[in-house]
Amino acid sequence: MSILASLSALPGSGEHKKPIRARKSWAARTATVFTMALVLAGGATTVSPALAADNPYERGPAPTTSSIEATLGSFAVSTTTVSRLSVSGFGGGTIYYPTSTTAGTFGAVSVAPGFTATQSSMAWLGPRLASQGFVVFTIDTITTSDQPDSRGRQLLASLDYLTQQSSVRTRIDASRLGVLGHSMGGGGTLEAAASRPALQAAVPLTAWDTNKNFSTVRVPTLVVGAQADTVAPVASHSIPFYTSLSSSLDRAYLELRGASHFAPNSANTTIAKYTISWLKRFIDNDTRYEQFLCPLPATSTTISDYRGNCPHS
Repeated sequence: MSILASLSALPGSGEHKKPIRARKSWAARTATVFTMALVLAGGATTVSPALAADNPYERGPAPTTSSIEATLGSFAVSTTTVSRLSVSGFGGGTIYYPTSTTAGTFGAVSVAPGFTATQSSMAWLGPRLASQGFVVFTIDTITTSDQPDSRGRQLLASLDYLTQQSSVRTRIDASRLGVLGHSMGGGGTLEAAASRPALQAAVPLTAWDTNKNFSTVRVPTLVVGAQADTVAPVASHSIPFYTSLSSSLDRAYLELRGASHFAPNSANTTIAKYTISWLKRFIDNDTRYEQFLCPLPATSTTISDYRGNCPHS
């Protein structure tokens, strides 16, 4: 078979609708065809480094500081509402997802609100993250007084619904999932990460939890605290959460300068910038975003403390 004939037999855009984990990327298959053709021809067998290094999970253009600080990314976003009456294990919510399927499947993130709050308190993150190339599920909890361990179970139940039953399940790579939450939802984020090590990323935002030991977590975790938080002071919550994580884990601690406990409840460029970078780096394996995480960001007018390990594994 000629090289051109081999290439013409490769799948086109239609295959992008299949889950990424079940197929090689087009570039990877192309590399395989070239290798076979060169062997048959008696030529060299070296594959182009660009092809060999291809990452099938990359979504969107190469990032810049402007692109990760922007209100919206490069993907148009659609939404669908999930009634609490149609699900079990959590309280329903809103799914934000990239409208087009031409890029392939996407990683997904479930987002939990804090004590007494509803999904509306985290709604700004839906389009912000989805437009960067994720399926995002902002959920309601069964009751607004649910504690962190319950919120953790509900985050996992929402991911299971998202990947197995939702109307957008075919758009999701079920092996590339993350969790995020505010206050008790942040505590739930840590609880979920502790109980499901297969998750790819966790981002607790000004988290509150009576449990301070998360040494068993094996999920890359970005802990976000607020310097002026009086509800979940960083000295007794976010910092102990971070320091309890294994030093061998990909982990980071970001402290928002002068911010209150409720900073995650409205659009916040610093939260968005580093959350997007963390999710891209660990859910998408997209090392193009490593530049925003390593070397560690310096303190600034918006960051009072930043700790972590670099480079990431």
